[in-house]
Amino acid sequence: MTHLRQLCCFILLLLGAVASGLRADSVARVDPASVRVVSQTVGTDELLLALAEPSQVAALSHLSRDARFSAVSAEAARYTQLPGTGDAESVLALKPTLVLCADYSRAELVSQLRKAGLHVIVFTRYNSLEDAYANLRLLAVELGPRAVERCEALIARCEARVAALSAKLSKHPRVRVLAPSVFGLIPGEATTFQDLCDHAGAENLASTLGKLRGHQAPPSERMITWPIDKLVVAGEDLDKALAPFRSTPPYHFMPAVREGRAVLVPNYILSCLSHHRVECYEILARALHPELFAADQAPNPKP
Repeated sequence: MTHLRQLCCFILLLLGAVASGLRADSVARVDPASVRVVSQTVGTDELLLALAEPSQVAALSHLSRDARFSAVSAEAARYTQLPGTGDAESVLALKPTLVLCADYSRAELVSQLRKAGLHVIVFTRYNSLEDAYANLRLLAVELGPRAVERCEALIARCEARVAALSAKLSKHPRVRVLAPSVFGLIPGEATTFQDLCDHAGAENLASTLGKLRGHQAPPSERMITWPIDKLVVAGEDLDKALAPFRSTPPYHFMPAVREGRAVLVPNYILSCLSHHRVECYEILARALHPELFAADQAPNPKP
Protein backbone atom coordinates (compact mmCIF):
# COMPACT_ATOMS: atom_id res chain seq x y z
CA MET A 1 0.00 0.00 0.00
CA THR A 2 2.89 2.35 0.81
CA HIS A 3 4.43 1.79 -2.63
CA LEU A 4 1.06 2.38 -4.28
CA ARG A 5 0.62 5.66 -2.43
CA GLN A 6 4.10 6.80 -3.42
CA LEU A 7 3.37 5.95 -7.04
CA CYS A 8 0.09 7.90 -6.93
CA CYS A 9 1.83 10.90 -5.43
CA PHE A 10 4.52 10.82 -8.09
CA ILE A 11 1.89 10.70 -10.84
CA LEU A 12 0.09 13.67 -9.28
CA LEU A 13 3.36 15.55 -9.11
CA LEU A 14 3.95 14.95 -12.81
CA LEU A 15 0.43 16.06 -13.68
CA GLY A 16 0.93 19.17 -11.58
CA ALA A 17 4.19 19.81 -13.36
CA VAL A 18 2.45 19.80 -16.72
CA ALA A 19 -0.25 22.16 -15.41
CA SER A 20 2.29 24.60 -14.00
CA GLY A 21 4.72 24.46 -16.90
CA LEU A 22 7.49 22.91 -14.82
CA ARG A 23 9.77 20.12 -16.00
CA ALA A 24 8.82 16.76 -14.55
CA ASP A 25 12.38 15.95 -13.48
CA SER A 26 12.63 19.19 -11.48
CA VAL A 27 9.37 18.41 -9.67
CA ALA A 28 10.61 14.95 -8.73
CA ARG A 29 13.61 16.58 -7.04
CA VAL A 30 11.57 18.97 -4.84
CA ASP A 31 13.13 19.04 -1.36
CA PRO A 32 10.33 20.13 1.00
CA ALA A 33 12.84 21.06 3.70
CA SER A 34 14.39 23.72 1.46
CA VAL A 35 11.11 25.41 0.53
CA ARG A 36 10.39 28.86 2.04
CA VAL A 37 7.26 30.57 0.80
CA VAL A 38 6.07 34.15 1.10
CA SER A 39 2.38 34.71 0.38
CA GLN A 40 1.49 38.21 -0.77
CA THR A 41 -2.34 37.97 -0.84
CA VAL A 42 -5.11 36.71 1.43
CA GLY A 43 -6.21 34.14 -1.15
CA THR A 44 -2.73 32.65 -1.39
CA ASP A 45 -2.44 32.70 2.43
CA GLU A 46 -5.42 30.35 2.54
CA LEU A 47 -3.96 28.03 -0.08
CA LEU A 48 -0.57 27.94 1.59
CA LEU A 49 -1.81 27.21 5.11
CA ALA A 50 -3.94 24.35 3.79
CA LEU A 51 -0.97 22.54 2.25
CA ALA A 52 2.37 23.62 3.67
CA GLU A 53 4.43 22.38 6.57
CA PRO A 54 4.73 25.21 9.14
CA SER A 55 8.48 25.38 8.44
CA GLN A 56 7.76 26.14 4.78
CA VAL A 57 5.81 29.33 5.56
CA ALA A 58 8.19 32.30 5.59
CA ALA A 59 5.48 34.97 5.78
CA LEU A 60 1.83 35.70 5.04
CA SER A 61 0.15 38.80 3.66
CA HIS A 62 -0.38 41.95 5.72
CA LEU A 63 -4.12 41.17 5.85
CA SER A 64 -3.72 37.55 6.87
CA ARG A 65 -4.78 38.16 10.49
CA ASP A 66 -7.73 40.39 9.63
CA ALA A 67 -10.94 38.38 10.02
CA ARG A 68 -12.78 40.79 7.75
CA PHE A 69 -10.77 39.53 4.80
CA SER A 70 -9.24 36.22 5.78
CA ALA A 71 -10.82 32.82 6.39
CA VAL A 72 -7.70 31.75 8.30
CA SER A 73 -7.07 34.80 10.48
CA ALA A 74 -6.72 32.80 13.72
CA GLU A 75 -4.27 30.30 12.22
CA ALA A 76 -2.33 33.10 10.53
CA ALA A 77 -1.51 34.69 13.89
CA ARG A 78 1.25 32.08 14.36
CA TYR A 79 3.23 33.28 11.35
CA THR A 80 5.27 36.29 10.28
CA GLN A 81 3.21 38.94 8.53
CA LEU A 82 4.38 41.11 5.64
CA PRO A 83 4.25 44.86 6.27
CA GLY A 84 1.50 46.83 4.59
CA THR A 85 4.02 48.67 2.42
CA GLY A 86 4.16 45.71 0.03
CA ASP A 87 7.71 46.48 -1.05
CA ALA A 88 10.13 44.01 -2.61
CA GLU A 89 12.77 44.64 0.06
CA SER A 90 10.51 43.24 2.78
CA VAL A 91 9.98 40.08 0.78
CA LEU A 92 13.64 39.64 -0.13
CA ALA A 93 14.68 40.03 3.52
CA LEU A 94 12.81 36.81 4.31
CA LYS A 95 14.97 34.83 1.85
CA PRO A 96 12.09 32.92 0.23
CA THR A 97 12.46 30.30 -2.47
CA LEU A 98 8.91 30.99 -3.72
CA VAL A 99 6.58 34.00 -3.64
CA LEU A 100 2.83 33.70 -4.20
CA CYS A 101 1.05 36.62 -5.87
CA ALA A 102 -2.15 37.20 -7.84
CA ASP A 103 -2.90 39.11 -10.98
CA TYR A 104 -4.17 41.98 -8.83
CA SER A 105 -0.80 42.24 -7.04
CA ARG A 106 1.22 45.31 -7.97
CA ALA A 107 2.90 44.63 -11.30
CA GLU A 108 6.07 46.46 -10.28
CA LEU A 109 6.40 44.25 -7.18
CA VAL A 110 6.13 41.07 -9.22
CA SER A 111 8.64 42.43 -11.73
CA GLN A 112 11.14 43.40 -9.02
CA LEU A 113 10.92 39.99 -7.35
CA ARG A 114 11.50 38.19 -10.61
CA LYS A 115 14.41 40.43 -11.51
CA ALA A 116 15.91 39.50 -8.13
CA GLY A 117 15.86 35.87 -9.27
CA LEU A 118 12.95 34.66 -7.14
CA HIS A 119 10.47 32.06 -8.32
CA VAL A 120 7.08 33.83 -8.38
CA ILE A 121 3.71 32.24 -9.08
CA VAL A 122 0.98 34.67 -10.13
CA PHE A 123 -2.47 33.13 -9.72
CA THR A 124 -4.99 34.30 -12.28
CA ARG A 125 -8.02 32.02 -11.87
CA TYR A 126 -10.34 32.20 -8.85
CA ASN A 127 -13.97 32.70 -9.92
CA SER A 128 -15.01 29.08 -9.37
CA LEU A 129 -14.36 26.16 -7.07
CA GLU A 130 -12.65 24.37 -9.97
CA ASP A 131 -10.25 27.31 -10.18
CA ALA A 132 -9.54 26.94 -6.46
CA TYR A 133 -8.78 23.23 -6.95
CA ALA A 134 -6.42 24.05 -9.84
CA ASN A 135 -4.62 26.59 -7.65
CA LEU A 136 -4.27 24.09 -4.81
CA ARG A 137 -2.75 21.52 -7.16
CA LEU A 138 -0.38 24.04 -8.69
CA LEU A 139 0.92 25.05 -5.27
CA ALA A 140 1.09 21.46 -3.97
CA VAL A 141 3.61 20.59 -6.69
CA GLU A 142 5.91 23.31 -5.39
CA LEU A 143 5.72 22.10 -1.78
CA GLY A 144 6.45 18.40 -2.24
CA PRO A 145 4.80 14.95 -2.09
CA ARG A 146 3.16 15.36 1.32
CA ALA A 147 1.50 18.56 0.14
CA VAL A 148 0.16 16.70 -2.90
CA GLU A 149 -1.40 14.11 -0.59
CA ARG A 150 -2.94 16.84 1.57
CA CYS A 151 -4.21 18.58 -1.55
CA GLU A 152 -6.07 15.59 -2.94
CA ALA A 153 -7.52 14.71 0.47
CA LEU A 154 -8.70 18.30 0.93
CA ILE A 155 -10.33 18.39 -2.50
CA ALA A 156 -12.10 15.10 -1.78
CA ARG A 157 -13.51 16.54 1.47
CA CYS A 158 -14.63 19.68 -0.31
CA GLU A 159 -16.33 17.67 -3.05
CA ALA A 160 -18.20 15.58 -0.48
CA ARG A 161 -19.46 18.71 1.29
CA VAL A 162 -20.53 20.34 -1.96
CA ALA A 163 -22.40 17.18 -2.99
CA ALA A 164 -24.19 16.98 0.37
CA LEU A 165 -25.21 20.64 0.16
CA SER A 166 -26.41 20.23 -3.42
CA ALA A 167 -28.57 17.26 -2.43
CA LYS A 168 -30.15 19.24 0.40
CA LEU A 169 -30.95 22.20 -1.85
CA SER A 170 -31.89 20.26 -5.00
CA LYS A 171 -35.68 20.34 -4.63
CA HIS A 172 -35.96 23.72 -2.96
CA PRO A 173 -36.77 26.94 -4.88
CA ARG A 174 -33.89 29.33 -5.32
CA VAL A 175 -34.02 32.58 -3.37
CA ARG A 176 -33.78 35.65 -5.60
CA VAL A 177 -30.93 37.83 -4.33
CA LEU A 178 -28.80 40.85 -5.04
CA ALA A 179 -25.47 41.90 -3.52
CA PRO A 180 -25.77 45.71 -3.27
CA SER A 181 -22.74 47.95 -3.15
CA VAL A 182 -22.07 51.60 -2.33
CA PHE A 183 -18.99 51.53 -4.60
CA GLY A 184 -20.93 51.85 -7.84
CA LEU A 185 -20.56 48.24 -9.04
CA ILE A 186 -22.50 45.03 -8.42
CA PRO A 187 -21.47 41.43 -9.18
CA GLY A 188 -23.07 39.58 -12.07
CA GLU A 189 -22.07 36.47 -14.01
CA ALA A 190 -18.46 35.18 -13.77
CA THR A 191 -17.82 36.53 -10.27
CA THR A 192 -17.20 34.92 -6.90
CA PHE A 193 -20.67 36.04 -5.83
CA GLN A 194 -22.23 34.20 -8.76
CA ASP A 195 -20.32 31.10 -7.71
CA LEU A 196 -21.72 31.48 -4.19
CA CYS A 197 -25.24 31.76 -5.55
CA ASP A 198 -24.81 28.72 -7.81
CA HIS A 199 -23.93 26.56 -4.81
CA ALA A 200 -26.10 28.11 -2.08
CA GLY A 201 -29.55 27.86 -3.66
CA ALA A 202 -29.75 31.46 -4.85
CA GLU A 203 -30.55 33.27 -8.08
CA ASN A 204 -28.35 36.31 -8.68
CA LEU A 205 -30.76 38.77 -10.30
CA ALA A 206 -27.87 40.89 -11.56
CA SER A 207 -27.07 37.95 -13.83
CA THR A 208 -30.50 36.62 -14.76
CA LEU A 209 -32.41 39.89 -15.12
CA GLY A 210 -29.62 42.44 -15.38
CA LYS A 211 -27.51 40.35 -17.80
CA LEU A 212 -24.41 41.75 -16.12
CA ARG A 213 -21.05 40.02 -16.40
CA GLY A 214 -18.27 40.70 -13.96
CA HIS A 215 -18.60 43.75 -11.71
CA GLN A 216 -20.57 46.44 -13.50
CA ALA A 217 -22.54 49.58 -12.77
CA PRO A 218 -26.09 48.64 -11.75
CA PRO A 219 -29.00 49.40 -14.11
CA SER A 220 -30.55 51.67 -11.51
CA GLU A 221 -34.05 52.25 -12.89
CA ARG A 222 -34.63 48.62 -13.86
CA MET A 223 -33.34 47.33 -10.54
CA ILE A 224 -36.22 48.95 -8.68
CA THR A 225 -38.66 46.53 -10.32
CA TRP A 226 -36.62 43.37 -9.72
CA PRO A 227 -38.41 40.79 -7.51
CA ILE A 228 -35.72 40.64 -4.83
CA ASP A 229 -36.41 38.18 -2.03
CA LYS A 230 -33.29 38.97 -0.02
CA LEU A 231 -30.30 41.26 -0.20
CA VAL A 232 -26.94 39.74 0.72
CA VAL A 233 -24.87 42.12 2.84
CA ALA A 234 -21.64 41.66 4.75
CA GLY A 235 -20.63 42.71 8.22
CA GLU A 236 -21.30 41.95 11.87
CA ASP A 237 -24.59 43.82 12.36
CA LEU A 238 -27.51 43.68 9.91
CA ASP A 239 -28.87 47.16 10.61
CA LYS A 240 -25.43 48.73 10.19
CA ALA A 241 -24.81 46.78 6.99
CA LEU A 242 -28.14 47.96 5.53
CA ALA A 243 -27.86 51.55 6.72
CA PRO A 244 -25.90 52.94 3.71
CA PHE A 245 -28.49 51.59 1.28
CA ARG A 246 -31.44 53.19 3.06
CA SER A 247 -30.25 56.58 1.80
CA THR A 248 -28.53 55.59 -1.46
CA PRO A 249 -30.38 55.48 -4.80
CA PRO A 250 -31.68 53.28 -6.26
CA TYR A 251 -31.57 51.01 -3.21
CA HIS A 252 -33.66 53.22 -0.93
CA PHE A 253 -36.58 52.78 -3.35
CA MET A 254 -36.46 48.99 -3.14
CA PRO A 255 -39.00 47.18 -0.94
CA ALA A 256 -36.30 44.72 0.18
CA VAL A 257 -34.27 47.61 1.62
CA ARG A 258 -37.22 49.42 3.19
CA GLU A 259 -38.49 46.19 4.78
CA GLY A 260 -35.08 44.99 5.87
CA ARG A 261 -35.29 41.77 3.87
CA ALA A 262 -31.63 40.80 3.94
CA VAL A 263 -29.21 38.17 5.16
CA LEU A 264 -25.93 38.97 6.85
CA VAL A 265 -22.72 37.09 6.08
CA PRO A 266 -19.15 37.59 7.34
CA ASN A 267 -17.17 40.09 5.29
CA TYR A 268 -14.65 37.59 3.94
CA ILE A 269 -17.34 35.45 2.32
CA LEU A 270 -18.05 37.85 -0.54
CA SER A 271 -14.40 37.97 -1.55
CA CYS A 272 -13.19 34.45 -0.79
CA LEU A 273 -10.95 33.18 -3.61
CA SER A 274 -9.81 29.84 -2.19
CA HIS A 275 -11.28 26.44 -1.35
CA HIS A 276 -12.73 28.04 1.79
CA ARG A 277 -15.60 29.11 -0.43
CA VAL A 278 -17.12 25.71 0.38
CA GLU A 279 -17.71 27.00 3.89
CA CYS A 280 -19.07 30.18 2.33
CA TYR A 281 -21.60 28.15 0.32
CA GLU A 282 -22.79 26.51 3.53
CA ILE A 283 -23.07 29.78 5.46
CA LEU A 284 -25.03 31.52 2.70
CA ALA A 285 -27.27 28.49 2.17
CA ARG A 286 -28.10 28.40 5.88
CA ALA A 287 -28.91 32.11 5.86
CA LEU A 288 -31.16 31.87 2.80
CA HIS A 289 -32.79 28.50 3.61
CA PRO A 290 -32.89 28.28 7.43
CA GLU A 291 -35.82 25.86 7.32
CA LEU A 292 -33.66 23.24 5.60
CA PHE A 293 -31.02 23.36 8.32
CA ALA A 294 -33.18 23.68 11.44
CA ALA A 295 -32.33 20.17 12.62
CA ASP A 296 -28.62 20.43 11.87
CA GLN A 297 -25.83 21.13 14.31
CA ALA A 298 -23.46 24.08 13.98
CA PRO A 299 -21.89 24.75 10.51
CA ASN A 300 -19.17 22.40 9.38
CA PRO A 301 -15.56 23.32 10.21
CA LYS A 302 -13.51 25.00 7.53
CA PRO A 303 -12.18 22.60 4.85
